[in-house]
Amino acid sequence: MKCRHSRLMLSFPIMLIATIALFNNLLPTQLTAEERVFRAGAAMADITPPLGEMVVGGFAPFPATAIHDKLYAKCLVLDDGQTQIAFVICDNLGIVREVYDNARQMIADETKLSPDNILMAATHTHSGTRSSTDRYAPLLARGIADAVRGAYANLEPARIGWGGIDEPSELFNRRWYVSEKELLQNPFGGIDKVRMNPPRGSAALIEPAGPVDPEVSFISVQATDGRPIALLANYSLHYVGGVDKGEVSADYFGIFSRRIGELLDAPASDRPFVGMMSNGTSGDVNNINFRDRGGKSYKQYEKMTEVAEVVAQRVKTAHDQIEFRDWVPLKSARRELTLKFRKPDETMQKYFASVLAKPADAEKYHRYETNYAERVQNLLDGPDEVSIPLQAMRIGDLAVAAIPFEVFTEIGLEIKEKSPFADTFTIELANDSHGYLPTPRQHELGGYETWMGTNRVQLDASEKITKVIFELMSELK
Repeated sequence: MKCRHSRLMLSFPIMLIATIALFNNLLPTQLTAEERVFRAGAAMADITPPLGEMVVGGFAPFPATAIHDKLYAKCLVLDDGQTQIAFVICDNLGIVREVYDNARQMIADETKLSPDNILMAATHTHSGTRSSTDRYAPLLARGIADAVRGAYANLEPARIGWGGIDEPSELFNRRWYVSEKELLQNPFGGIDKVRMNPPRGSAALIEPAGPVDPEVSFISVQATDGRPIALLANYSLHYVGGVDKGEVSADYFGIFSRRIGELLDAPASDRPFVGMMSNGTSGDVNNINFRDRGGKSYKQYEKMTEVAEVVAQRVKTAHDQIEFRDWVPLKSARRELTLKFRKPDETMQKYFASVLAKPADAEKYHRYETNYAERVQNLLDGPDEVSIPLQAMRIGDLAVAAIPFEVFTEIGLEIKEKSPFADTFTIELANDSHGYLPTPRQHELGGYETWMGTNRVQLDASEKITKVIFELMSELK
């Protein structure tokens, strides 16, 4: 009797905890008809940098001399009656965490929206400027906060739908197996197994070293009368480029955002439609068909306009078929993950010391060897580890992951395949910016994205990150 009584006494709190957990999980569906009102709001704010700020994305930054098209922070806020979440997509190469955190503090001071429930990300346009300068960083943080504040103020009863459609024509993996040893030299005095951006149409091309993800995913919200409020798309494609040197531009991300509003017949109003294109997992994918030696010659801005049009038309086709819902549950989860920074061993340090000791006119083994001597030294002198923010959002049976790196496409495909949700996509360069994220397999192949200094964190970082992402999704589910 004593043992049985003990078992009964132990089982009661367990049963109570399980009952409370079940009740809490059911709470969103137990709202009254009056409480079960879904709301959405969207807004955008100008984050165009001042002229003279340095355009980044290459090995040699140069000053911005003209504004071709304005850059924006665009925000979509969603509210299910209990939980509010928000997405902020910014026209920038990559934004450091300090800027985002400063914007979050402003948002906390100026709205009732929880800063932890906001996903902030950069599009990765290569014709934007550095986010961390003393002159631009405050303007950028203020613009992000203004976009969120405006979207929050614009909340209104709404309906939501989402979907996806494949558009493979604009995607090409840029890492290739090649047969010429000279194409595989790296700045560390060695030979890689793959080459990023090999010569177009080269006879040395063998095959790409990774996949592409052809899906264009999107979330669409509209007012209860059918007026489009916003559309947030996601495509695993790097910037397209093709701009005049010194010109600031949002690249195809900005053109898509304008074009999708036209295709959806978004009317002019005091609450204008906000189109948004986020960058998916495109760390090893761009818009160059390397099999094509010649191809069409494009004027400046023509190619990005073509890409934006193709993708927008496909989204419109899928958009015509989606089901809008009057209400869905929302949820957000975040976690910090500590990763180790890569450090050069003694052999690498000696090699780069010899590189820097060469006469200025000496022949180089690799054109960027001095650049990487500096990058490697910065890693050696810098901290040993870094804490990165990871996030997952739930919108009904859709999950959105957020990773603060340029993420290889195969990682995004794995997240989609193993997600516990019916639909999933990943936004990269979210909540911080830490360079490229290859898989361990890709690290073994070498190539630009894996070089120490281009990639800065431990070689198995992608596995640790995806593990946390799946744990967050399980919490949301």
